[in-house]
Amino acid sequence: MNIEMELSRIIIQETSDQQFIFLKEINGERSFPIVIGINEAIAIDRRLKGIPTPRPMTHDLLYRTITQLGGRLDRVIINDIRDHTFYAMLIIERDGKLLEIDSRPSDAIALGVVDNTPIFVAEHILDEVT
Repeated sequence: MNIEMELSRIIIQETSDQQFIFLKEINGERSFPIVIGINEAIAIDRRLKGIPTPRPMTHDLLYRTITQLGGRLDRVIINDIRDHTFYAMLIIERDGKLLEIDSRPSDAIALGVVDNTPIFVAEHILDEVT
């Protein structure tokens, strides 16, 4: 079972390679952090604040590619954790079919904030990290 989450906080520390995003359960109290890179953190932060960039960033480019090819990012699922590393899937709907594409959670979330794509986390992950 997958639980819908929302991005509740971003912590950017310019003196560190490790940045944090926090996901919180939409209809509950559980939350947890994910360590991400500075580039993904800045991409997410810019998008949430509506700060435009003069040229498309990588996540904007991927989003445009998906939509130009007739797809739609349906949801992001953080579906596994192994050795303290989270794994995610992009679920893309195209021509009535759902495509599952392996992704790092940070990239999936950075892509998802382009159009407020729902974020889900597998229940077993929440059981392990909260």
